[in-house]
Amino acid sequence: MNSIISFMKRNYKILIAVVCLSVTLFAFNIKSKKEVDPDRDKLLLELLTFVIEKGHYNPAIIDDTFSKGVYKDYIAALDPSKRFFLQSDINEFSKFELELDDQLTNKDLTFFNLTYDRLMLRMDESKKVFKDILSKPFDYKVDEDFNVDYDKAPYSKNTTELKEKWRKQIKLSTLSSYTDKKKMEEDKKLKDPNYVMKTDAALEAETREGSLNSLNESFGFMNELKRDDWFTLYINSIMSRFDPHTTYFAPEEKERFDVSMSGKLEGIGARLQKKNDYTEISELISGGPAWRGKQLEAGDLVMKVAQGNGVPVDVVGMRLDDVVKKIKGPKGSEVRLTVKKVDGTIQVISIIRDIVEIEETYAKSSVVEKNGNKYGVIYLPKFYIDFENKDGRDAGKDIALEVDRLKKAGVNGIVLDVRDDGGGSLSTVVDIAGLFIEQGPIVQIKSAGKKKEILYDTDKKIEWDGPLVIMVNEFSASASEILAAAIQDYKRGIIIGSKQTYGKGTVQNVIDLNQFVRNSSAGDLGALKTTTQKFYRINGGSTQLEGVSSDVVMPDRYAYLKMGERDEENAMKWDKIDPAPYSVWNNNSKFEQAIINSKKRIENNIQFRLIEENAKWIDSRSTENTYSLNIDKFKVAQNQIEESAKKFKPIVDYKNNLKFTSLPYELDGISKDAVLKEKRERWHESLSKDIYVEEALNVLDDLQTKSIVKSTIPGDKKGKLVKS
Repeated sequence: MNSIISFMKRNYKILIAVVCLSVTLFAFNIKSKKEVDPDRDKLLLELLTFVIEKGHYNPAIIDDTFSKGVYKDYIAALDPSKRFFLQSDINEFSKFELELDDQLTNKDLTFFNLTYDRLMLRMDESKKVFKDILSKPFDYKVDEDFNVDYDKAPYSKNTTELKEKWRKQIKLSTLSSYTDKKKMEEDKKLKDPNYVMKTDAALEAETREGSLNSLNESFGFMNELKRDDWFTLYINSIMSRFDPHTTYFAPEEKERFDVSMSGKLEGIGARLQKKNDYTEISELISGGPAWRGKQLEAGDLVMKVAQGNGVPVDVVGMRLDDVVKKIKGPKGSEVRLTVKKVDGTIQVISIIRDIVEIEETYAKSSVVEKNGNKYGVIYLPKFYIDFENKDGRDAGKDIALEVDRLKKAGVNGIVLDVRDDGGGSLSTVVDIAGLFIEQGPIVQIKSAGKKKEILYDTDKKIEWDGPLVIMVNEFSASASEILAAAIQDYKRGIIIGSKQTYGKGTVQNVIDLNQFVRNSSAGDLGALKTTTQKFYRINGGSTQLEGVSSDVVMPDRYAYLKMGERDEENAMKWDKIDPAPYSVWNNNSKFEQAIINSKKRIENNIQFRLIEENAKWIDSRSTENTYSLNIDKFKVAQNQIEESAKKFKPIVDYKNNLKFTSLPYELDGISKDAVLKEKRERWHESLSKDIYVEEALNVLDDLQTKSIVKSTIPGDKKGKLVKS
């Protein structure tokens, strides 16, 4: 969700103060690069604090409260599972809890050096611990359990307690693998009565061997990390205290960030993020192999990764970059992910890697007929723009083109789908909103200590003046929220979706740190992505934290999970400025009734009620953190979860019985491109199973100038459609 509003590419005024004052940093005489160069580390700290204090929209006060926050975040990041540090280590570290602000000011690395050296020692000790544990068989008949809520778990008082924690953690992992292997053996026996099943002892030994290999590999990756990698972790514990979107990019990270902004993704076509000790699937890229496979979902937690038929490697607790490296690979190769679904079930998902074409990051549209009317659905995955090429593709031009094509196709209404759209260029928001209004303000922007700036649509032409619905969800962020807010404030269209959007109302800029240093012997210092502005609705309210509230709220499986900006500890506050002068759309007399009708349909819809029930069940499951290590009790618990999950299978199997098709221009391309044909068929299939799109089209029905009623003819059970 750390999307950048790229409008800032053409507005560098905010950085003038930084550039003018940077002369103070030229005086640094940097030593030649060494493996450990404290002068370079101190320079980096000074650069970052200098740039952030001059460039951040609202820099935090660096005091004892700031220090406590850095301390908490950093220690949690170093040892999220509390399987390395002892309570005595924490007692020693805690003496610095209120001193980190002073150490930052003085460029003092004492705390970092202490924690880094201690972590290296504890990690080395842990290798002996897990090897010893896995050298002996586990007794799964013992009645004991393990709580995986590491946040609330205490640190071990001594090495005996720490070894016991390791034992239970490993035992839970091997027990899960053992029960899976046992089930596979039983299934093989059912299919082939002559099959000779492996003994329980053999299966138990296999699971321990697999766990040992995974841990050895995991520690191997950690051993490959350089001191600079851990120092970056420390730096970002400092940077994140300013706000969730302020981040330091080490040179390699900056390179990866640039690649991600280009829109070309390789591998399985999924975005990953760290969630405590786990790697979470945060998004599936449309058209990618994971998306095509239909098995992987946003919210799934990756537990293990295997290369083809190779041994699965446990990635719980592994660094995100290392997990990404395991999942990425050459086109055509197979990766197998063991994932924990949001409902608690475990699945092994096979994916053939591929290159995700940039075409799937662009807008696309489809047409559908319903109740005698033809409607258009436009999907916008992000607000893209090519600043290096003014003739290149951008979301504003592409949406205008899709709207024009839909008009020529004779549609009676348009659904603009910005679900899961994390944002992008603010200038394209102005262009897109301008397609649906005559002219007027679209968004207000405020920089620290400066007067607000208002971005206007100055073109009096209205590309589409018919019924309009904007679809959002809790992952619609940043630029998506500005578009939805503008359409809502003008009362130009109806916003339907989750209770509120993500709530990111800030603008980030990426600042190259190398520009401030004259002596290149320091090497590449990376970059800082920092928050430089806030944007506001034309009614004056910020979208920060509160997001945009839907006119029609639809139940969502993930409604109760904490995934929005409001759930970020250091998120900037909501506030309000004066509204911009604007006139409400005058052709919205049917809005209120359409909203009432939609709410009634949702309330009475069995499928929506099931989705709401599923959301509450998922929420209740999120608090169940204790697992029995007794095999009989473990099986009973897992069977109960699987049985409960069956109740919600109709959610996945739902079909709306609507037929979605491509526009004529695309049909020509599809006939020549088998890959594009498959992509569009898959998209249309997903639309035909999407109850949210179906309700969006129902709203378009209710917004029609000529209402559609269902007239029943005696003896005709189906009735006929009559326009009145």
